[in-house]
Amino acid sequence: MTPHTLPKTFTVGYGDVTKVAIGGTEPLVYIGGPCAIESRDHALMMADRISTICTRLNVPWIYKSCYDKDCRSSPDSFHGIGLEKGLEILSEVRREFGVPVVSDFSVPDWAAATGEVCDLVQVPAYLCRQTTILKAAAATGRPVHLKKGQYMSPWNMKNSVRKLEAAGCYEVLLTDRGTFLGYNMQVNDMTCFPIMAQTGYPVCFDGTHSIQMPTSMGNISGGQREFIPHLVRAATACGINALFMETHDNPPAALSDANTVLDIQYLENILSQAQIVHTTRLEILEKFGEDNVHPPS
Repeated sequence: MTPHTLPKTFTVGYGDVTKVAIGGTEPLVYIGGPCAIESRDHALMMADRISTICTRLNVPWIYKSCYDKDCRSSPDSFHGIGLEKGLEILSEVRREFGVPVVSDFSVPDWAAATGEVCDLVQVPAYLCRQTTILKAAAATGRPVHLKKGQYMSPWNMKNSVRKLEAAGCYEVLLTDRGTFLGYNMQVNDMTCFPIMAQTGYPVCFDGTHSIQMPTSMGNISGGQREFIPHLVRAATACGINALFMETHDNPPAALSDANTVLDIQYLENILSQAQIVHTTRLEILEKFGEDNVHPPS
């Protein structure tokens, strides 16, 4: 990999939605929404509230919510409303709010339909090494949101990136969502961002999954939401291009990730802080030059 430089920029959005540029010195992008699509009415309500906040702050954003949560810890957990109905709802969000949308997919056969609707297709963290998933994501022709597996080192993400490139995809967003430390615990290594940026692609921080305590409550995951603001400030200062935070209007009642989703009442505060840190970092780079004062040999 080459020494760290500001990553290249690509644009998310097709058709009539507002295009979102990610990378380089572009504004910090917010990616968020409920973890899982719970219903049409809930999805539209959440999109409306997020849109109001992001418009007020002038934050470019992408609506994220999944139609099938295939990685849930329990067979009794809510796994989603399904491919067809979920994509219909995401399509309506696109039309109603003029915003790009993203969902992950867990089965290669779901990729084509996902790419027909979604402006950005997401590869789940647990599947980030799966060649068939990566090939299917690349085949959609959409930019790919590639989440780093909790079991992966940041420098090994280049191998997944090379698989995408070999399949014809050169628009990739790399996201860190924490790294396993022993049982039921994750840590956040801020060197992930400059290391993953060495691939040449923009990087993102997942501020809600990173505070997850996987299956710490038996058959569901716990979390430490109180640390989201701290980690967001730190990650933004380390040089991210996008901020991913799943958001809900009533976290205790959320059908997926109830213990980690951000309460929407705090979204504006955290995005405002992240904006300030992002702008300040770019000003520091402009004044003092590149971060890497000791280039790798």
